[in-house]
Amino acid sequence: MSNVAPGAPSSDPSGHLLPAGEKGAADVAASTFSPRGEGARRADEGAPGATKIIKQDIRKHRPAKTGQARQLRRNETEEEYHLWNDLRARRLNGYKFARQVPLGPFVVDFLCREERLIVEVDGFQHAESATDQSRTEWLNANGYSVLRFWNQEISRERRSVLETVLAGLQGRLEFSSELSSFYSPAESTDKDRERT
Repeated sequence: MSNVAPGAPSSDPSGHLLPAGEKGAADVAASTFSPRGEGARRADEGAPGATKIIKQDIRKHRPAKTGQARQLRRNETEEEYHLWNDLRARRLNGYKFARQVPLGPFVVDFLCREERLIVEVDGFQHAESATDQSRTEWLNANGYSVLRFWNQEISRERRSVLETVLAGLQGRLEFSSELSSFYSPAESTDKDRERT
């Protein structure tokens, strides 16, 4: 005989607490926690003909990218150091930035998650880089705007760089031929419409 008081909660074989009076009467339900980050189960998940579309979480933890980001933080350029000094700790009008952030298959220099704005600092090796162009297209397709600056712009014109970043954060920038370093998701969808 059990020493449990009548009406006290009990547990099923999996250890989950059951309401009073349902001792051992419930099936073990599947947990809504998904260790792969796919979210809770949907009601139609097991229905015949139902297909589950799982969008890859671009913020998913990738150990190799995390290690690469740490290495990049340790080996930052002088320009990245100076720009980070101006962006860190909400110093730019209260906007929070992170540096060397793994995002999908890439590591971005500076990211304001709140406004989905990425700031990239490029050296001469990035001039007319096809890799950078495809990277920017991927980031735009995932809803991020990208601002690119050359190292010498940060060294010589840091105030105007910060004003441009602030304008991007506040939505005051639009793509134009004069500002070829700003790439927004809206601009990339406009290009897609022009191609079709």
